Amino acid sequence: MSTEPDPTTAPTGVPAAEAAASMPEPTVREVLIITGMSGAGRSRAAAVLEDLGWYVVDNLPPRMLVPLVDMMTRSSSTLEQVAAVVDVRGREFFVDLLDVLDHLAQSGVDHRILFLDADDPALVRRFEQVRRPHPLQGGGRILDGIGAERRLLSAVQERSDTVIDTTGMTVHDLARAVRDAVTRGITPVLHITIVSFGFKYGIPLDADHVVDVRFLANPYWVSELRHLTGRDAPVRDYVLALPGAKVFVERYSHALEPVLAGYLDEEKRYATIAVGCTGGKHRSVAVADELAGRLRDAGHRVTVAARDLGKE
Repeated sequence: MSTEPDPTTAPTGVPAAEAAASMPEPTVREVLIITGMSGAGRSRAAAVLEDLGWYVVDNLPPRMLVPLVDMMTRSSSTLEQVAAVVDVRGREFFVDLLDVLDHLAQSGVDHRILFLDADDPALVRRFEQVRRPHPLQGGGRILDGIGAERRLLSAVQERSDTVIDTTGMTVHDLARAVRDAVTRGITPVLHITIVSFGFKYGIPLDADHVVDVRFLANPYWVSELRHLTGRDAPVRDYVLALPGAKVFVERYSHALEPVLAGYLDEEKRYATIAVGCTGGKHRSVAVADELAGRLRDAGHRVTVAARDLGKE
């Protein structure tokens, strides 16, 4: 009896046609190609996209775009957005880019091209600041490399969906421009982490704000509460019933609103609020949870962590 596998049958014994029909749909829904002039901000644009949850590949030879997209669409990956930085660092490979773009279009792959540009004086100034040569200048001047790159990129720029001129932009201006170009109206989100801690163990190093709730009476000195934590109802009710506790949380949460909005305007996507008491077991835990609830009610995305809970 032949032991050769039946090519019409999947390894599980399911007919190949039926197995193929049951495979999940491709998960990559969008491909973004980042290109443009050297020194115009491609690395910053890539970092912004990573912060937005894109899978980013830097300095990718154009020919590798096709297998990259093919691999993502046919694997079990849940990636939905892939960005590839393609530029003249690829040297002779870069000339293949137009052919690759045609292939993606013919294959029905949803892709866009983001082109970053800046005027010659700005590019010269940026290369001089970092004291690095232009990748195409060879033995010539920086301007020689810039001119050669403009000629090489002219056809790609004409096909670009979005062109961002970064002349005069700050890194925050560029981040906003990139975000606006790719999010298609999606509102940016600030990720807030509220960490309760004990001052005797040190302030969290990554804290953007530090709140001291040692002005509240310590439940540690109440014998029936000492062995409990701020996550237990008796301690939580005791702490929040103390004079000034709820007033403080309410006013502090309101005071945070312009701060959190400003973080988003400045492209800050993560914020940590540290709430401390003596040991990080009672007051800080209860107040952190209450503050988190108020911020969630205001529409924010909040995660709570009790750093020192369980320590002696």
